[in-house]
Amino acid sequence: MSGDAERATAPEPAPARAPDALRLELDDLLAALVERAQDVMGTRDRLRGLLRASREIAGDLALPHVLRRIIEAARELVHARYAALGVLSPDSGLEQFIHVGVDDATVARIGHLPEGKGLLGALIDDPRPIRLARITDDPRSVGFPDHHPVMKSFLGVPIRIRDEVYGNLYFTEREGGEFTAEDEELVSALAVTAATAIENARLYDEARRRQLWLEASTEITRQLLSTEGEPPLRVIARRLHDMAEADVVTVVLPTADETHVMVEVATGEQARTLTAVTYPVEGTLSGVAIQSGRPVLVGDVRQERNFTVHLSEVMAVGPVMAIPLVGVGRIRGALLVARLHGRRRFNEADLDMATTFANHAAIALELSDARLDQQRMVLLEDRDRIARDLHDHVIQRLFAAGLTVQSVASGLDGDRRGERLAQVVGDVDATIRQIRTSIFELRGSLGPETGTLRTQLVDVAGELTETLGFSPRLRFTGPLDAVVPEPTVEDLLAVVREALTNVARHAQASQVDVEVTATSAQLSVDVIDNGVGIGDAARRSGLANLRERAERHGGELTTPDHEGTHVRWTIPLN
Repeated sequence: MSGDAERATAPEPAPARAPDALRLELDDLLAALVERAQDVMGTRDRLRGLLRASREIAGDLALPHVLRRIIEAARELVHARYAALGVLSPDSGLEQFIHVGVDDATVARIGHLPEGKGLLGALIDDPRPIRLARITDDPRSVGFPDHHPVMKSFLGVPIRIRDEVYGNLYFTEREGGEFTAEDEELVSALAVTAATAIENARLYDEARRRQLWLEASTEITRQLLSTEGEPPLRVIARRLHDMAEADVVTVVLPTADETHVMVEVATGEQARTLTAVTYPVEGTLSGVAIQSGRPVLVGDVRQERNFTVHLSEVMAVGPVMAIPLVGVGRIRGALLVARLHGRRRFNEADLDMATTFANHAAIALELSDARLDQQRMVLLEDRDRIARDLHDHVIQRLFAAGLTVQSVASGLDGDRRGERLAQVVGDVDATIRQIRTSIFELRGSLGPETGTLRTQLVDVAGELTETLGFSPRLRFTGPLDAVVPEPTVEDLLAVVREALTNVARHAQASQVDVEVTATSAQLSVDVIDNGVGIGDAARRSGLANLRERAERHGGELTTPDHEGTHVRWTIPLN
């Protein structure tokens, strides 16, 4: 009975499943497994791609190469057709735009590169990733210029260096559809590596440039202390031009009255036009640097309203550095370093390195000046001895000889021999005048004639010798110090300075004579060069100031016919 009960309660066996159903279920499981395995392998491959891209980015320390590698590696990582890296400008917008995927011919047809507006600007204003299926659907999009390739999908990710956003990565047209969240994560991870690589490249570049600046400073010091080679200021300007990757460098020095500065040396763009330009100290960038004794950094001259920059009058400059040349107890002048508008701005590191270079150059100039002063004192002592000998012996003998010849000539009235002797007397007088001028030149401003008008004129000629490239020849006639009134002296010196400056800027001359003649009734200055002549209107406009100074005293400015240029400035002495 119990056996019957057990048989009555036993469960019925499950019905056997059909072989086709089992096979279908197994296929589904295998397909899911294969799909999962493919996803895992795809993820593995992309992670390998991320590691490979990270290695490529970190494998270089030259910043331009690093930026190019970043965008190329990132483009390959997310399978984008077009990619770009925008470097932010300090005053908003994009300073650089490095792109891949668009050929040069298309770029040329498009025109100027993006400036950081529209959708690109949105990523600048709010540095968080942006991912779009269609660019045109976003209200921040401003469209594309003519000839621009068609772009639909978009991915943008910022590159952060600590708390600073260095730039942004932009991608469009992903192969196989729109960008995914995984693409965004991969690019964001790559951006972290890119930020580190960029920071390292920047530090390396700064260290390399500092080393070059120090080498240049050493070279400047060595060359300035040498007795041969280029003039010191020209060496400084040339080396600074190279080291700062500038388009133009000018060295400006204060004039004697310290109300104006003159461009003593210029290198680079428009150097010939800028050389010897004079402008006021007040209200100018040069004046700010000289008066404050501190360097000044200007991001864009066009946006500056506090002072003027003389360079902008002759060329379209943008970034500018003004660095004072600080000497012992005084500011010797200033260095102006500029790049053309649109080029990369100077940063604080550039200013710091240029200032260090300028300080080394100023010290070298001080040492060079001290050595030159010592040599000059020895030379002046020797010249003073020669000047005394010329004055006490040579002139007296010539004068005595002239009197003797004149007395002989007076007894030969009407005789041709008397006329010839009279001509000899005139030649002796001219020689005596020339020797007197040579005596003033030999003694210089430190001789016993210090403070005389003749000495001041010699000093003016000496100031412009380097700018001219040769020494002007001076000749004085008449009692200058006795008949020229004090109020006229300043104008006389200014006329000689401006006339010689015009020769330096325009004449292309190899010789210039300055003749200053004074009588009791008239003062005249003749500046005669062997250059190309006045010719164009621009050259004539440079004479306007000289004419104004003459008319102020009731005189006139004339330009007698001459193979080169002859400028005559004449005023009455009443």
